[in-house]
Amino acid sequence: MKTKHKATGFFRFLKWSALTLVVLIGLITLYMMHPQFGKRPSGERLKRIEHSKQFKDGKFRNSSPTPQLTQSWTIALSDYLFKKSDETSPKAKIPSVPVNWDNLFAKTHGLVWLGHSSYLLRTDGKTILVDPVLSGSISPIPGSGKAFAGADVTTADALPAIDYLFISHDHYDHMDYKTLKTLQPRVGKIIVGLGVGEHLEYWGYRNDQIIEKDWWEEIDLGNGFHVTVTPARHFSGRSIWSANTLWASYVLVTPSRRLYLGGDSGYDTHFKEIGDKLGPFDLAILENGQYDLSWKYIHMMPEEVVRAAKDLQAAKLLPVHSSKFVLANHAWYEPLERISKEALQQQQTLITPRIGEVVDLDHAHDGPSYWWKN
Repeated sequence: MKTKHKATGFFRFLKWSALTLVVLIGLITLYMMHPQFGKRPSGERLKRIEHSKQFKDGKFRNSSPTPQLTQSWTIALSDYLFKKSDETSPKAKIPSVPVNWDNLFAKTHGLVWLGHSSYLLRTDGKTILVDPVLSGSISPIPGSGKAFAGADVTTADALPAIDYLFISHDHYDHMDYKTLKTLQPRVGKIIVGLGVGEHLEYWGYRNDQIIEKDWWEEIDLGNGFHVTVTPARHFSGRSIWSANTLWASYVLVTPSRRLYLGGDSGYDTHFKEIGDKLGPFDLAILENGQYDLSWKYIHMMPEEVVRAAKDLQAAKLLPVHSSKFVLANHAWYEPLERISKEALQQQQTLITPRIGEVVDLDHAHDGPSYWWKN
């Protein structure tokens, strides 16, 4: 009799476990249908993608072999879980400053870093925004991926009208659904790599707002503004799909400036190729932070960032991709500390403003500010 009751209890447990699993899968599936996860390229957009030299065997590829992990996933996971710095987040508020928009618009050539890879340029009468993430989080999982205290110095609602908005790739820490939905009515043109326009149209952007190009394609924006979409060494993907949209960097030429707007990238020969073909540059803005030896081919180490700036022939270097979110094991201030040391040794002029600080690009402070030490 006891054996029969045990068997009945076991089958009841299996039944409820299976039901719970089915419900959980259903809830996850429903959540993954949220617009923030974007939409896969289709139709004419997909046909154009399939003609790209970068698209092979159903995915976009880097120019050089680029494994996302350089160690086994077990070692990488172990390092991530057990070898973290105890200072991945600051113990106090980031020493940022509220954005003074009047001060910015008084500059002929000004810039405001908004933390991580988000920044706003005001140059030659145009307002240019890059990779805006202003919703306070970089994670599609509610309650996670929060910005450091003090790092959110403005909101999407507070931003001025944007003439040109650049998105380097579709990862959540560069392409934020909430921010882009809010900005849509105030954006003139949004410039993206192949396939990324599918997300934007799904989110309400008009087709005439979107300029979608392949590597080395050029865009004449008029009035002396010219863009070349250039390579990067990275990957892309939202939801469960990967590498179905193109990651990119950009060369922006204005009537008085030549700028390199770098997205996420590992170090490779493309920096020298871009520098030789389209340089030198007055300013290069390059990712510096959220790196790890386990993924060194898709994110640069600080010393490589300086090397990339040299390859690009950049007069000045602004490092971004740090000081707002935790995505790696290193201390939050380490990227700025390491790049400052390397830039001094290599005689590379470095600009390190606080988040929210208005930088006058005609009279930028040449050298590390060391604000993170405070």
